[in-house]
Amino acid sequence: MAKINSRKRHIIRKSDISRLFQGLEEEIGTDTDLFRSSTVEVIDITGDISLYLIEKKPLLMEYQDMVFPTLRGAIAHPFSARNIVVDAGAVRFMAKGADVMRPGIVRVSDDVRADHPVLITEETYGKPLAVGIAAFDAAEINAAETGKMVRTFHYVGDELWNIDI
Repeated sequence: MAKINSRKRHIIRKSDISRLFQGLEEEIGTDTDLFRSSTVEVIDITGDISLYLIEKKPLLMEYQDMVFPTLRGAIAHPFSARNIVVDAGAVRFMAKGADVMRPGIVRVSDDVRADHPVLITEETYGKPLAVGIAAFDAAEINAAETGKMVRTFHYVGDELWNIDI
């Protein structure tokens, strides 16, 4: 992810809020209700994402025209959709932004789709570790034995995680 610099923020219109939550619903389904709010702000930042503040917290992001919760959003409002669980051995690599390799995957939710965002969580406590783009559908990931399954683009400790608002 490119260096992020926050420039300014502003409240978005109701029509844009509707579009935002529609995009989120396409990705995480009915769990979208956990994030609903009448006031949403967007932060103009450098980089390839748009960051949305819900109740003054960076809970949603838009990346490549797909809306998905940030890690802070996943921690504040846990959701079950689009989830890949990794084993304890993968945690230290995920904390450094590593991509998810097949041997470290324990479980994959059935709604994971190729080229769409997924939440990567750890096995023991279910804590979110990263957000990435799945390289394959759930069935293909389950059938694979080796290889890169998810390209990580947001992880605990990265610039988006540490952004100062």
